[in-house]
Amino acid sequence: MNTPQFRKAYDLLKDKMPRRHVLRDGLAAGLGLVWGGQLAAYAWAAAPAPKAKAKSVIQVWLWGGASHMDTFDPKPDAGNDYTGPLRNPIATNVSGIRICELLPLLAKQADKYSLIRSMTHGNNGHETAAYLVQTGWQPGTRDVHPCVGAVVSFFRGYGAGYKGLIPPYIVLTQPQGRFSEAGFLGNRYKPFATGGDPARTPFVVEGVVAQGVSEQRQKDRRALLGKLDRLRQALPDDPQMVALQQAEKEAYDLILGDAGKVFDLSQEKDDLRDQYGRTTFGQSCLLARRLVEKGVPYVTINYGGWDTHKAHFQTMQRKLPELDKGLATLLADLAGRGLLDTTIVWCCGEFGRTPRIQWQPPWNGGRDHHGRVFSVLVAGGGFKGGCVVGSSTEKGEEVKDRPVYPVDLLGSMYELLGIDPVAKLPHPLGETVTVLPSESASVRSGGRLAEIM
Repeated sequence: MNTPQFRKAYDLLKDKMPRRHVLRDGLAAGLGLVWGGQLAAYAWAAAPAPKAKAKSVIQVWLWGGASHMDTFDPKPDAGNDYTGPLRNPIATNVSGIRICELLPLLAKQADKYSLIRSMTHGNNGHETAAYLVQTGWQPGTRDVHPCVGAVVSFFRGYGAGYKGLIPPYIVLTQPQGRFSEAGFLGNRYKPFATGGDPARTPFVVEGVVAQGVSEQRQKDRRALLGKLDRLRQALPDDPQMVALQQAEKEAYDLILGDAGKVFDLSQEKDDLRDQYGRTTFGQSCLLARRLVEKGVPYVTINYGGWDTHKAHFQTMQRKLPELDKGLATLLADLAGRGLLDTTIVWCCGEFGRTPRIQWQPPWNGGRDHHGRVFSVLVAGGGFKGGCVVGSSTEKGEEVKDRPVYPVDLLGSMYELLGIDPVAKLPHPLGETVTVLPSESASVRSGGRLAEIM
């Protein structure tokens, strides 16, 4: 089958769509049939899921670790060495809940989300803490476990009836890069990272929107490909050629059809785009809403810049208003469209930051890593709003009551998604490995978040 015509068709598609594995495995599946099924050997399919309250997840990942003291767990009486200039928290629309003064829009939406103020794992390394929070498993074991996005993709993706051309697990916009998201599940369950910047026009999405190539030029290329493909013309009814043609059609449908238009934010009204904020984060929040509206099961907004060892408060003056505008509008927009009831939104980083400020050089007002206690915002998909789970000590240094561990948070989300936390996953060595550690695995747990489910 390695004819010049075949190679020309393959190379053209490959050049235009460099990450074929994310496009419903379309091209890979088609070529796998041509090459004796070598690329399409996926035998596992997810088991039928129990009844679910949530259909989709939007993860707002505060890469680097955001300060709990300066976001959702302010301690105004702790003194200047702990509060710095952010010592005037504001009331929310839920009596008794106060958050940072730089989050006024989120303060008006507190009835839509709950705050976990006692999240803990004690790990202060970026990579290991990120792995812990997003898999529920302790790092350093033989296996690399899949993160929650890959698990949802497995149970809610193509092996479980998902039909969309948009990949079931999307990252906006850059890969998180701290660990292998798919773990032992393999590349089929890695996220599709869009690249580009949704705040720019056009939003150049890797493999979908080619910079400098118009829609008409894409159509002309497709027409030329059809004329040059003599092999397909000679064997129009051959099953292998039919499979390849279907894979090519799906790829082009994503580029030129309605499916790919989900990435075109110019279809949204200008005033709504302004409400989200004309920033990369704000427009990523808008795009996340569009994706779950199309039925995409899992979207991560990889929002970096929170590793504030230096110039912490200067950074907060810029980052917190961005977070406030984008996340508050996302919650209101989801609720207004009837999507919040079926969409889990969770927002946190891999850990918090040290409550005591490092004023001395070279930090000059920075905060270090702090895994002993930090905060998480959860909303929608079966989570109640207007609640606070747990608390930290008076200076935000330790858990005071109701510790919540990663396995508790992720297990609660899985249950709302109708995924059994102890369901078995396909392991490359055939071993029995579950979604989350079992109770017999000596994993620290405070129990599921039943009080807000």
